[in-house]
Amino acid sequence: METKKEITENELITKYMDFVLTKGHHPESVYKFAKDQHIEESTFYRFYSSFEQIEKEIFTLFFKNSLELLEKSIDFKDFDARNKLLSFYYTFVEVLTANRSYVVFALNNDKNKLKSLKKLTGLKFFFNEFIKSLAIEKIDFKEERIGRFQDKGTEELFWIQLLLILKFWMEDNSKAFEKTDIFIEKSVHATFDAINTQPVKSFIDLGKFLLKEKMDFKM
Repeated sequence: METKKEITENELITKYMDFVLTKGHHPESVYKFAKDQHIEESTFYRFYSSFEQIEKEIFTLFFKNSLELLEKSIDFKDFDARNKLLSFYYTFVEVLTANRSYVVFALNNDKNKLKSLKKLTGLKFFFNEFIKSLAIEKIDFKEERIGRFQDKGTEELFWIQLLLILKFWMEDNSKAFEKTDIFIEKSVHATFDAINTQPVKSFIDLGKFLLKEKMDFKM
C-alpha cells in the first residue's frame, strides 16, 4: 500500500512550482496532483482551497521574503521613503530572478492578461500596505477628502510602477538585468519628483531611457 506523507506549506508550494515548470501546464485536478506528489489530498486543502489560491500566495511570499531580507539590514529602517522603495524594488527583483522561470510561466501562460493579474491580488494588498508605511510626503491640500483621494491615488501610482518594473524585467535581456536596475532608479526618482511637483528633469531623463530601449508598454 502506497504511503502518503505529510508536508509543510513551503514544501507544497515548491512541489507546485516544480510541477508546472516540469510539465509546462497546470495540474488537471487537486486529486491527481496530490497522487502524483504522494501526498494526501486533504494535505493540499489544509493549506489552500484551489490552485488559484496557491498561485496568489506564491507572489505574496515573494513580497514577504523581500521585506524580510530588507528588515535584516541595520540601515534600512533609517532610509527615507525614496530609498526604502528603491531598496525594496531591487530586492524584489532579486527574489523574482531567483524564481524567474516560474514568474514568466505564471504571468505569460494565460492569454487572458486579466487572469494573470489576478495572481497578483495578494501582492497588491501587501505592497499597498508597504507604501502606506513609507509615509511619503505629498502636497498638503488642507482638505481631508482630497487627502484620502490623494493617498489612494499614490498607492495606485506606485502599484502601476511595480507592474511596469515587472514587465520591463520580464523582457530585459541585458546582463544581470542591469537595465532593469536603471529603469527602477529612473522611474522611482521621476515619481517622487512628480509627487513633490518637481517632475520635469526626472521625467525627461526617464523618457530618454525608455525611448532608447524602445519599451513596449502593452500589458
